Amino acid sequence: HIELTFEGLDTYASIYLNDSLVGKTNNAFRTWKFDIKKLVKKQNKLRIAFQKTNIQEEKEALKLDYKLPESPRVFTRKAQFQYGWDWGPILNTSGIWKPVTVTSWNDLKLDDVYIKQDSLVNDVAYLTAEYTITADTEKEIKFGIESDFYQWTTFIPKKGTHTYTLPIKINRPKLWWTHNLGTPYLYTFDFTLKQGETVKETRTLKKGIRTIELVTDKDTKGETFHFKLNGVPVFMKGANYIPQHSFQNEVTDDKYEKILNDVVDANMNMLRVWGGGIYENDIFYDLCDEKGILIWQDFMFACAMYPGDAAFLDNVKAEAIDNVTRLRQHPSIALYCGNNENSEGWARWGWQADKTEAQKEEIWNSYQAVFNDILPKVVDSLSPSISYWESSPKYGRGDKRYQFEGDAHDWWVWHDGYPFEHYEAEVPRFMSEFGFQSFPSYEAIKYFTEQDSIDLNHPSFATHQKHVRGFQLIKEYMERDFPVPTNNEDYVYVSQLLQAYGISKGIRAHRAAKPYNMGTLYWQLNDCWPVVSWSSIDGLGNWKALHYEAKRAFENRIVIPFEEDNFLKIKVVDDSPTTLGDDMYVLFYDFEGNILHETETQSVSTCNEKNEVLYEVALSTLDFDRTSTYAKVIFGDTPAIHYFVKPKDLKLSAHSITSEIVKVEAGYEIKLSTKTLQKNVFLSSEEQRHFSDNFFDLLPNEQKTIHFKTNVSDLKEIQIKTLNGIQENIKNDL
Repeated sequence: HIELTFEGLDTYASIYLNDSLVGKTNNAFRTWKFDIKKLVKKQNKLRIAFQKTNIQEEKEALKLDYKLPESPRVFTRKAQFQYGWDWGPILNTSGIWKPVTVTSWNDLKLDDVYIKQDSLVNDVAYLTAEYTITADTEKEIKFGIESDFYQWTTFIPKKGTHTYTLPIKINRPKLWWTHNLGTPYLYTFDFTLKQGETVKETRTLKKGIRTIELVTDKDTKGETFHFKLNGVPVFMKGANYIPQHSFQNEVTDDKYEKILNDVVDANMNMLRVWGGGIYENDIFYDLCDEKGILIWQDFMFACAMYPGDAAFLDNVKAEAIDNVTRLRQHPSIALYCGNNENSEGWARWGWQADKTEAQKEEIWNSYQAVFNDILPKVVDSLSPSISYWESSPKYGRGDKRYQFEGDAHDWWVWHDGYPFEHYEAEVPRFMSEFGFQSFPSYEAIKYFTEQDSIDLNHPSFATHQKHVRGFQLIKEYMERDFPVPTNNEDYVYVSQLLQAYGISKGIRAHRAAKPYNMGTLYWQLNDCWPVVSWSSIDGLGNWKALHYEAKRAFENRIVIPFEEDNFLKIKVVDDSPTTLGDDMYVLFYDFEGNILHETETQSVSTCNEKNEVLYEVALSTLDFDRTSTYAKVIFGDTPAIHYFVKPKDLKLSAHSITSEIVKVEAGYEIKLSTKTLQKNVFLSSEEQRHFSDNFFDLLPNEQKTIHFKTNVSDLKEIQIKTLNGIQENIKNDL
């Protein structure tokens, strides 16, 4: 037997071997296999002819007497973002995008091995190895496992392709946890298929033993939406992930390693693989398994309505089978979701306006066929331990239930211009999307403008800002909350502060509402090119202010001060597996570090399952200038700073920062100190760099040490920018 396998062809292709047509493809997300035994020669010529997507799309569109929302892309099963998005360019690729292999065998082949977890009870894990064998002869074979134990079975296989099972029992198993709760432990299983004493094939799999459950129970306020990992309710902290590059061949293994390290470093425990991109490469899921990151996996349908003819539905079913079969082995998979915003779009984006009742019924029936029939059945048959969710969000923001049931996408902020305080006023059960734009790093801007300085009037910004109102909205929000610089470089810096300020306000509001809210995933983690966008990591891999702020806001244990009814109230949100009891008190300082007021010490304890105010201060009893005072909450070794006015209203001093740079292994230590509060300290360098912390507040008379990771042997200078300096620059300009 000789078999030719294409793991990914994008998209419409005719395959010829030695001038004979082997087959045709029409789905970039499927694996295609062909028997080439009768065509193969000693010397072979393989030719793949790709067809433009629009040729087939136009043919399919003519079959309908109406236009499907967001067509023509809906007819082609490939990455939808390649047709353009409000953060990405139109770069519709074509070609071979995954490996091509030739497999030859005689009378026996191991097709697949899947380790199914049947149950985890009384500290015993019961597993089943399901292995599929294709055999031409009925000769005795041996199949075995080598792990922490040895287990073999001997039998005569049936001719043809059949699946067999081998039970596995593990006493006192080590469980797989997200990295913030424990160890993401993986068992290694080595499988061997023998015929006589001849090893026919081997396979190595890693398996994390864990249970994962999406809990959606009715309650007095609506319906819950939270995940239980190993029976423990877990607050999900993370972001939405899109493809790392418009051209997938540019995404190397090193880039996967880097971005997922960035995810762990920012204390995230979940990523949502968004439905307009791709089912990611195996290494992505392997690394998430190893690093303890859970994955909300969308099927690849986004912001559109799709056809429902028999050929399309058969294609979708085969795509789902291929990908669920591939991904079901991974302990990182927490949820399969049918689509991104298709249901919301149909309900409230005007897509029904020009359709007859019969057309609307046909389109909705097509939706139901894909998302309420085919996809849930595939998940249930191949990966029954993982929940399926029809559409994200469950309800659009035009439906009052969005705040009380299911997951929510809150775009009142940004698209509708609501202030950031809206995040605190309307908290949903699980926030799976919310976001705000900022400019990328100086490096990224210089890259796409091809200039050594920052010029926001450069014509490249017309193509590197994909939202039609993007620049206007950034300016409007900046005017509300921050000083607006006239200097281009300062404007980029403040745009990042603005993004971090708004999104972290949302994160803390969601976490403070625990357990009513049990997850916050902002839009978006990364970019597919250097662009002005919602990302916290720009297209060149640089952390924006938001990623640093998310790291702080996603710590397992955080202190959240907030004002209500003229009280400063304090909650401690704790995702740690252990409770902390310690003393709490509050100090009021002016910006020169003088103590204005100190509260009494009170002993308090955190609680993972409650949402309580642990400490409060009556502000009416205190005399202080809100524009030049901050409160520092002390709780064990977990402090928090609270300001009483918006950043634009702070009366900041322009006093300088003292810095000391010391060479250490793998970079430099930068020691900073100041005599007055320095707000949002931003360190930068012309060298390739990563700072362990950035965009932070430097408190008066306190030293802060930052590690600067770089290969540069002689670091001459670090640039420092602060909001204090921005205010001073604006005054000087006036």
